[in-house]
Amino acid sequence: MKTHEPQLKTIGDNSFYIRPFGAFKAANISGELFSIILPVLGGVIPSAAKAFKNENVFDSEIDLDAQSLAAGLSSLNGDKIESLMRLLLVKHNNIGVELDDSTNAVPLTNEIVDRIFCGEVQNMYLLAAEVIKVNFNGFFKSLGNLFGSRAEGMVKTMTAMTNMAN
Repeated sequence: MKTHEPQLKTIGDNSFYIRPFGAFKAANISGELFSIILPVLGGVIPSAAKAFKNENVFDSEIDLDAQSLAAGLSSLNGDKIESLMRLLLVKHNNIGVELDDSTNAVPLTNEIVDRIFCGEVQNMYLLAAEVIKVNFNGFFKSLGNLFGSRAEGMVKTMTAMTNMAN
């Protein structure tokens, strides 16, 4: 995938054009991304794995241990999340957006993020998830192979939940 080939994603009423980061920039951003995601997964995955009673996640009863979930989420910090969102969405000018009043895409900026996502922060998270998919999808597929079919089922479930939110 070349850095100049944007992928079109529609979220809410807006069309976004996401260009992949360059290789070195993606490696740098992955450190920030994984410093947030991995502690959460470390707290949640063991509990979720115990909750699955069979191989088909959609037939499983999921009963996450509240203590494990709390431990995973305790590593979250608002400043880290905001910094990561800025890295993914605006700092590197990798996203263009078509605004209501234009048919041409303009670079996503802090001001435009406020204009589009104020009151609809969930859509900002969906856009960040799309940026992660464009840049790090292969990594997460490889990570799933390390944990076997149960992790693969969890990924399918999370993907299905994201698709429903869209």
